[in-house]
Amino acid sequence: MSERFNLAAWFVDRHLEEGRGDRVALYCGDGQTTYAQLAELVNRTGHVLRDLGVRQEERVLLALADGVEFVATWYAAQKMGAVTAEVYTFLPAKDLPYYLDYTRAGVVVADATTLERVREARPSSRWLRTVLVVGTPAAELGEGEASYDELVAQAPAELDPAPTGPDDIALWKFTTGSTGMPKACVHRAITPVRSFEHYAEGVLGIRPDDVLLPVPKLFFGYARDLAALYPFGVGGAGIVFPERTTADRIFELIARHRPTILVNVPTMMRAMLERPGEDLSCLRLCTSAGEALPRELHRRWLEAFGVEVLDGIGSSEAYHIYISNRPGAGRPGTLGQVVPGYSARVVDEHGHELPDGETGRLFVTGDTAALMYWNAREKSVETFAGDTVMSGDLFTRDADGFFAYRGRADDLLKVGGIWVAPQEIELCLAAHPDVAECAVVGYEDQGLQKPRAFVVPRPGAAPDAESLKAHVKSTLSPHKYPRDVRFLDELPRTGTGKVDRSALRAVVA
Repeated sequence: MSERFNLAAWFVDRHLEEGRGDRVALYCGDGQTTYAQLAELVNRTGHVLRDLGVRQEERVLLALADGVEFVATWYAAQKMGAVTAEVYTFLPAKDLPYYLDYTRAGVVVADATTLERVREARPSSRWLRTVLVVGTPAAELGEGEASYDELVAQAPAELDPAPTGPDDIALWKFTTGSTGMPKACVHRAITPVRSFEHYAEGVLGIRPDDVLLPVPKLFFGYARDLAALYPFGVGGAGIVFPERTTADRIFELIARHRPTILVNVPTMMRAMLERPGEDLSCLRLCTSAGEALPRELHRRWLEAFGVEVLDGIGSSEAYHIYISNRPGAGRPGTLGQVVPGYSARVVDEHGHELPDGETGRLFVTGDTAALMYWNAREKSVETFAGDTVMSGDLFTRDADGFFAYRGRADDLLKVGGIWVAPQEIELCLAAHPDVAECAVVGYEDQGLQKPRAFVVPRPGAAPDAESLKAHVKSTLSPHKYPRDVRFLDELPRTGTGKVDRSALRAVVA
């Protein structure tokens, strides 16, 4: 890698230089955007950001729905050497001030979906100069707001990439906030390319004729990388859509665009199984990440659709997927083996490697590790050691090098003086024929910690609490059974689709 490197030049402009400008880069609605069209929009958007005062290394916060403009703005900020950060499209207004203050963004890019919430949060920011609004004419905007469409139409179509290098800070990836307020993992410009090489090429075998459809929204790095970075690494295409994700919408997009890879999560897989007769024959594989994929759900998916699922795990700290199943060599119930370019160890509380079969924290080493958490020195020291991420995730590894997720270390419950992993109970309950999904958290009862299960029954089923308790007692060590079982229509989830355990812990006993 030379001293000069720019993400937008590598993922977008390179295709024009190598004669692929007329290839489709993005599908959105009924429209198609070629690499040449995307490159021009990136350049025009970059000029707009520069005219609004954005400078190299300054953060630009994207708070808008998925679409071509989202992708173009992300790459425009990269091309001019700024740092990108994104927030959940449907984030409540009360949570936006945190991101405005934390990023110190001078420009926030919004649209009709998010504008009112950004306006409500704006007074809290000392840094915000301009809200750049997609899809709204200037006549309908107020002071400190600018029309993206009108400014882009007037901007030059050419833009030289900023003189950035591979080690420049280029993007932030936020944690999910499962252990407190989301923290930004600070990544170098070269990191997405290395991740592309390790995972997209090394595991998925991504091809120029691949079309990728993401279930999560683009603010979630798992989706953005697989829809708008990794396919661009080989001249493939991604599908973007602004609406909330539903099973109906996913089936409609599959029928319309015939993607080859579906970027999925277990929650949506479960919803899609309510319509098992749909045609997914265009898919050569499906990825799954974000939360553990229960073995029973995996079995039902294969039985209904016959599309291979590559379950894996990644993190904002390590940038993307670092353990994954392989095409044709998956093992249901596991997250697969270490992705090329990484090494992983299961360690005890002293950092000593554990034998196969024992549960411990996972330490992952690779060249995509974040530099730090932004403005969180103590937590950074706890998590990062050079190119090693000392995660708080619990795993076991078998003799064949397959890893199985066992929950988070900070979720462990001490029941009757013995440590219990909630996920072990969840997997047991998920195997019950009447259970669609479940989550287990701890609660206090007269000073003692006990497991509580929240269960979503399968349609038409009516399990009772005592039968589920008996099921766990008969399957696991008796002390692990949930002392309290509660039934819900659905589990609360974060913007990235993970179960919101803090919301479940807040349930009054």
